[in-house]
Amino acid sequence: MNHWNDISLSDAQRIEALMAEMTQAEKLAQLGSYWAKANVGSGDARVAPIEEALAARSGESAALAHGIGHLTRPYGTRPLTPEEGRTELVRLQRRLTDATRLGIPAIAHEECLTGFAAFGATVYPTPLAWAATFDTALVEEMGAAIGRDMASVGVHQGLAPVLDVVRDYRWGRVEETLGEDPYLTGLVGTAYVRGMQSQGVIATLKHFAGHAASRGARNHAPVSIGAREMADVILPPFEMAVREGAVGSVMNTYTDQDGVPACADEYLLTTVLREQWGFTGTVVSDYGSIAFLRTMHRVAATEGDAARLALSAGMDIELPNTGCYGEPLAQQLDADQVAPELLDRAVERVLRHKLSLGLLDAGYAPEADAGVGTVVDLDSPANRALARTIAERSVVLLANEGAALPLDAARTPAIALIGPGADDSGTFLGCYSFPNHVLPKHPGHPAGLALPSLREALTAELPDVAFTYEQGCAVSGTDRSGLPAAARAAASADLALVVVGDRSGMFGNGTSGEGCDAPDLQLPGVQAQLVEDVLATGVPVVLLVVSGRPYALGGLAERCAAVVQVFMPGEEGGPALARVLSGRVTPGGKLPVQIPATPGSSPGTYLNPPLGRFSDGISVLDNTPLYPFGHGISYTSFGYEDLRVAQEGRVPTDGFIEVSCLVRNTGERAGRETVQLYYDDPVAQVARPTQQLAAFGVVDLAPGEETRVSFRVHADQTSYTKDASGDGLRIVDPGIIRLMVGSSSGDIRLSADVELTGPQRQVGADRHLTHS
Repeated sequence: MNHWNDISLSDAQRIEALMAEMTQAEKLAQLGSYWAKANVGSGDARVAPIEEALAARSGESAALAHGIGHLTRPYGTRPLTPEEGRTELVRLQRRLTDATRLGIPAIAHEECLTGFAAFGATVYPTPLAWAATFDTALVEEMGAAIGRDMASVGVHQGLAPVLDVVRDYRWGRVEETLGEDPYLTGLVGTAYVRGMQSQGVIATLKHFAGHAASRGARNHAPVSIGAREMADVILPPFEMAVREGAVGSVMNTYTDQDGVPACADEYLLTTVLREQWGFTGTVVSDYGSIAFLRTMHRVAATEGDAARLALSAGMDIELPNTGCYGEPLAQQLDADQVAPELLDRAVERVLRHKLSLGLLDAGYAPEADAGVGTVVDLDSPANRALARTIAERSVVLLANEGAALPLDAARTPAIALIGPGADDSGTFLGCYSFPNHVLPKHPGHPAGLALPSLREALTAELPDVAFTYEQGCAVSGTDRSGLPAAARAAASADLALVVVGDRSGMFGNGTSGEGCDAPDLQLPGVQAQLVEDVLATGVPVVLLVVSGRPYALGGLAERCAAVVQVFMPGEEGGPALARVLSGRVTPGGKLPVQIPATPGSSPGTYLNPPLGRFSDGISVLDNTPLYPFGHGISYTSFGYEDLRVAQEGRVPTDGFIEVSCLVRNTGERAGRETVQLYYDDPVAQVARPTQQLAAFGVVDLAPGEETRVSFRVHADQTSYTKDASGDGLRIVDPGIIRLMVGSSSGDIRLSADVELTGPQRQVGADRHLTHS
């Protein structure tokens, strides 16, 4: 047995012993990765950006000759059963343990944005739907379920969650985010991290930092926000997941911030991440991003220069295949262009992860690691039940003024089910789900799991209703030939349920998803015309939007009897929506992004100072949203009263603000309400938003039941960046803070002022980040 296999030694002793035995080639191998059969399949769809640039440069034997750091997507590249995937993974791990000098296994990583991205594995709702639940405990449960499934087949690291804060809804990857509020994003993302890592699987934060703030909402485009916006909006969710979630890994963004590519940004990857926040895990490159320093950013003349820049900045591992961190980096080391200490620094970080995963223990067996001999069900009944619960709780009822919902067979015995999403379960799935991400490269291959459509689910849920179906139009394209038939079906029914929105895909193969950025926020294709034609019949219309981003609904929503928004609810989306529409489940979701009124006015986000909001006389362009952040109504109603602020509204700048109110179910149905606490700093030293989310709480109440909802918020949560130069200066100001409690940012029911007393305080990375 080698010293580094000896579990009786300390971690430091084991790593020191192993490092002492390693050659330069073996060290470099630990910073690389190998993606076997990366480009299999006969379809035209692409599963990665600039896919040809990501292909393996050498065969398996050469790639694994000295070991390897990571094995890329052994299950998520082509449709394999768990048994087939295990066989391949064990073969590769055996090659490493048995045919290399040191016998060090690899970390196997997979995508897991909407669940384990493997054939036949559960497809959960998209992250934007998680955020709509405002339910961190539920998201943590889901993270644990995903981690458990991945660990059961030998996967060690998952590439999620995405903590990019939405700045422009036109960006294609809005569906992957947790919305436009950094606090909600941080809490929900950290819950996912805790759940996944509770199962021994390393979570990976994406994309550090600023990916969703690109110019014009174009994928990979430069980011030109200021240092203060970066510090106060973009970075806080990542800091929360590092400091409170103890996340194990971080992945860089492809973008540059003010001309500095994140992959080569030492301030971002080392000063902020490690020195200020205390991160001790690994930084992994987004696929191909080290090479992009030469080809896309043009800050490196050669691949060796790119490797030097990335390693020096703090980039530990190159994914998905070894390129720059192979021979090009070796040449830099041999020429004394890179200090060997930088190589050792990164290798130690990789080895610490491998040690924590048990990969360096004596007696490690790939077969046991991959669960060979055990029976796994990657889409178990428990998984599906959890996926359905998340989907149900993510449904946002935007309007119900016509009281058309819940559906009632006695009132509307004949319903016309219309729209491209009415009978296509694919519209429920995000772009990183296996069916949408990989199966397009395998035309005709079965999905590998049950995906009931809304039409199928509603027919089963409401057997006494006579449904007629017309697609009307496709999600995209200009074909209007089906519009007349859709209008005729609506005219002959008691109610029309029109289902519009997105079909997610990759790089132009969808209307939402990676690389599918939108020129404006008009519903794709001719779907808006479809809704118009159905409305023109005079039949009551329930508009259901299933999408990956918010679309402008002004001029349509106001004329509908009810409007429902759901953000790609996953494999159980059909049954979940049917249960909400029938009234068996009362909707309680809240918007994590605003719904704009017009497609071109782009309301931005709710985090606006006064001059960022519409003001008559300043501009004729009205950016007021149709439905604000946090909005969502129910089949019941809720009353708010008796706001109380402790300590007579005077709190020191290093103290806690304690606030509570009574919330009562004033309707006739049991329901769920998300109570939201916002704050405003009316006089600050820089222009600040007029509202910011400070806390929220979810309560379930029976008719007539009331409860007191309490929040304890540290004054640190009101801090902001005063001086954005250098390391920044974050302060807590004495003075008045206005507290606002309500059902949404646009439905404030109660408010009170609290005075922060005492001196101005400077706070750092040890500040309080969350409420209790």
